[in-house]
Amino acid sequence: MSDRGTMRAMRLHEQGEPLVLEEVPVPEPGPDQVLLRVAACAVCRTDLHVVDGDLPDPKLPLILGHEIVGRVEAVGERVSGFQPGDRVGVPWLGSTCMECAYCMSGRENLCDRARFTGYHLDGGYAEYTVADHRFAFPLPPSYEDVAAAPLLCAGLIGYRTLRMATETAEAAGGNARAIGLYGFGAAAHLVAQVIVHQERAVYAFTRPGDTASQEFAYAHGASWAGGSDEAPPEPLDAALIFAPVGSLVPKALRDVRKGGVVVSGGIHMSDIPSFPYRDLWEERVIRSVANLTRRDARELLEIAPQVPVTTTTVPYPLDEANRALDDLREGRLEGAAVLVLD
Repeated sequence: MSDRGTMRAMRLHEQGEPLVLEEVPVPEPGPDQVLLRVAACAVCRTDLHVVDGDLPDPKLPLILGHEIVGRVEAVGERVSGFQPGDRVGVPWLGSTCMECAYCMSGRENLCDRARFTGYHLDGGYAEYTVADHRFAFPLPPSYEDVAAAPLLCAGLIGYRTLRMATETAEAAGGNARAIGLYGFGAAAHLVAQVIVHQERAVYAFTRPGDTASQEFAYAHGASWAGGSDEAPPEPLDAALIFAPVGSLVPKALRDVRKGGVVVSGGIHMSDIPSFPYRDLWEERVIRSVANLTRRDARELLEIAPQVPVTTTTVPYPLDEANRALDDLREGRLEGAAVLVLD
């Protein structure tokens, strides 16, 4: 048992089963790790994919959670840049080998030996957690703990998805002015604010008939909002897909103009149905986003206060993590669920 005593944690023992509230030892930080007292941890759709078995072979038992806001309690012997009392954020990418071709070229998100928080490594559905200091980030002081938590995955994945879309469009000589967001939840409501700040237009697609989500999109700067069965009022330059629904890919291809790009921002998606080649023709592009890089984190956490990006959150106590997951699964949330710890 840790010399630091015990803590409360919500642990997954078997995929497909609810999390269990348990008393477990407080972890000891390794040489490159910081020990954090968790203040808040947002609940992500990827957590659902782990619980429901869509992502195979998690560490079991497992403490979920990869949108962690905490304060440093102790540091390992090789840690630099952090000291007790500092507030930091911990995202999905928990560690990499730091030496492969991907890591050496700033693409550590593709490292074959990457380890992920709340999947391979215990995460933030607990009173304490440890994290590699090289994959933890100082947080803007203008954000309170609960408000900062969604930036660490929903914000980062949204930002990377947007960056991949605009870079792809601009490399082909285009200009991503009109951008469609498919699924308007935690990630989309954050990246929409960045898109508007960049003087681009947001077109939001929700479940057909979901007028509440469409009003939510308008409140976050959308120029148009409608069902995913509708066509946008003009052809899109780029489509960002956040809903884990494979049938949205051919739909988005039909919505983008010639040379347009469709980017899937999810870590899991249902199978993409076959579609006629004419929907892809005329130099349309499909690409995916895998995880995130430290560059993404640094850039978003600098940009967010400038916009400023406002996070919409629904707080839950730690012991109601299962209810938060159920509310996310059933589409009962606007914005992001956040577990709040004392």
